[in-house]
Amino acid sequence: MAYTTVLFDLDFTLFDSETSEPEAFENVCTTFGFEATDGIIESFLAINKRLWAAVEAGDLTPNDVKTERFAELAAANGLDADPVAMADTYVYGLGAFGGLYPGAREMLDEVEQMANLALITNGIGEVQRTRIERLDLDQYFDAIVISGEVGTAKPAREIFDITYAELGRPERTGSLIIGDSLSSDIRGGAGYGIDTCWFDKADNPTPADPTVTHHINELTEIPAIVEAVSYTHLRAHET
Repeated sequence: MAYTTVLFDLDFTLFDSETSEPEAFENVCTTFGFEATDGIIESFLAINKRLWAAVEAGDLTPNDVKTERFAELAAANGLDADPVAMADTYVYGLGAFGGLYPGAREMLDEVEQMANLALITNGIGEVQRTRIERLDLDQYFDAIVISGEVGTAKPAREIFDITYAELGRPERTGSLIIGDSLSSDIRGGAGYGIDTCWFDKADNPTPADPTVTHHINELTEIPAIVEAVSYTHLRAHET
């Protein structure tokens, strides 16, 4: 038996945020007349990481992060620029720059023939919808759930409840989530009682917690996993 429901993360899984984010930040620096020094970049990355961790903890929403990260960046680095305007410029860049990882579309073309697919992503609605439209991704997914639009984020159960409701409440047995983040995608999926697939390009050791069912380094590995999961493995989730 194959997996019949597959949930995909977007950023750093299908979409090359490694390219999009630096280009979007460079565009902010150019637009507002300050240099993207190592110190400025490191400051922004630290602020951004901390705020998104707060989103995963349920303390902030993605929409809070949009402007707060630039308010903190300006205050910490003495930048004479409007945080709201910087935030709007960054959001534009996140949507406009970057593309899918090599092989992602070909993989989706295969997997959509095997299972019902959903996109479940922590992000700002404006950013993710722009990417989805620009890259014509909606054709692949029976549900698209963006944390900034629904008021809850991975790893919380609520965003999975919303996704499964949009999919018609399929059985969790035979479901798989694929993502790059141990803290949101894998922990969220494991907590929801579905199989997990960690997309880890760096080939790190597989952790004991959260539970990683499949550990991959290439997107090309996904079709075989979706197609070939054994009946014995699926039955293990029912006991």
